[in-house]
Amino acid sequence: MRHFLILLIVGVVFSACEDVIDVDLNTAPPRLVIEANFDILKENGTTYESFVKLTTTTSFYDDEIPIVDDAIVTISDENGDVYAFSYWEDGIYRASFEPVENTEYTLQVIYEDEVYSATTQLITTASIEYIEQRNDGGFDGKQVDLKAYFTDPIDEENYYYFVATSERGTRRNVTNDEFFNGNTTFLSYRAEDLAAGDEVLFHLYGVSEEFHDYMFIILQQTGGGGPFETQPATVRGNIINETDPDNYPFGYFRISEVSLFNYVVE
Repeated sequence: MRHFLILLIVGVVFSACEDVIDVDLNTAPPRLVIEANFDILKENGTTYESFVKLTTTTSFYDDEIPIVDDAIVTISDENGDVYAFSYWEDGIYRASFEPVENTEYTLQVIYEDEVYSATTQLITTASIEYIEQRNDGGFDGKQVDLKAYFTDPIDEENYYYFVATSERGTRRNVTNDEFFNGNTTFLSYRAEDLAAGDEVLFHLYGVSEEFHDYMFIILQQTGGGGPFETQPATVRGNIINETDPDNYPFGYFRISEVSLFNYVVE
């Protein structure tokens, strides 16, 4: 009898392990996602990365992100000049657009008879001056630790977006000059298994206070993995829907000066 009860219990346990549990997730109509990033190299004033990328949100279980290839995309400036963007590929729109300082630019996206817009201007940045390498980082004191040094302009309120990337991984951070205004400071990069010969590309973007706050929230929610990973809560950027405010988009319109520094680990 005892053996029968044991077998019965085991059978019930294994049978229960095979049950399929369906989780009902809330669904919502897709929203437009607008990534409008325009970067000007501080070192020579040329365009670095500039594009408008349009996609839509999708369900939790979908692996592919839907792209938008039939929108009308323009940027206009305060002088009345209009730059028309043409569809390129993978949801990306491009145009010959070279922003300058002290000029306001307005992005307009027309999609499915709704008008989306945002206004910003070029934000300057400090120059990355040099990289300091130490080989005693981490808990074991053997990891490579890189510090990118720059000097913040005095008597200005500055906000920065920092990205350092290599084949070992990417680090993103935002900061402001509240505690180092006018002084030389650094931002760090450390990645597991970083070794001699690895190339690390450092980016230091000038950004607005609004973008700093927006990216800070996203990095807190995603653990620094990236601004367009799945987010546990709604984070709205500076783009509005003029036609239907309740159908707001995700994403941001940013124009930044960026300082680059390519470093090879020693």
